[in-house]
Amino acid sequence: TARLAREWARLRATQRELLALRAERRRLLATAGVAADPTLRMVERLLALRGVGEVSAWLYTTEFFGWRAFRNRRQVAGAAGLTPTTQASGDTQTELGISKAGNAVIRALAIELAWSWVRRQPTSALSRWYRARFGAGGPRQRRVGIVAVARKLLIALWRYLETGLLPEGAVLKA
Repeated sequence: TARLAREWARLRATQRELLALRAERRRLLATAGVAADPTLRMVERLLALRGVGEVSAWLYTTEFFGWRAFRNRRQVAGAAGLTPTTQASGDTQTELGISKAGNAVIRALAIELAWSWVRRQPTSALSRWYRARFGAGGPRQRRVGIVAVARKLLIALWRYLETGLLPEGAVLKA
């Protein structure tokens, strides 16, 4: 029972830290410093999109978009490890899946956000493309398709943050 009490105390301490972090993030967004801080502006812009939550917006900004200057979509997908890997030998060319060479946290978050996007942005071009291309397939085919959506969505979010161009058909939160 002593071990259980220690684990419970550790869980409660972690929960308190998470609540404090969430409160600090919300306080930062509520202050007038949003206009001056480019990182906070990025978080605010991502939070304006339906389907993008608080944790996703902060992680994308602080771990990926906030401190890197991507020049093109290939760099964005490559940094997340969402680029296709091909093996070419002579006349044969084989697809080996995605490279997984980038940031594993961002890649996992991108896939999770892709599921959320398809569910909460049903009228967006990405969601319509996914349903048309992979909707009739089985579970494995849908999982393969959601990785493609994750890559396209990550690139669309980068464009949105860089140029202000909303992903096609995307809806902002009310």
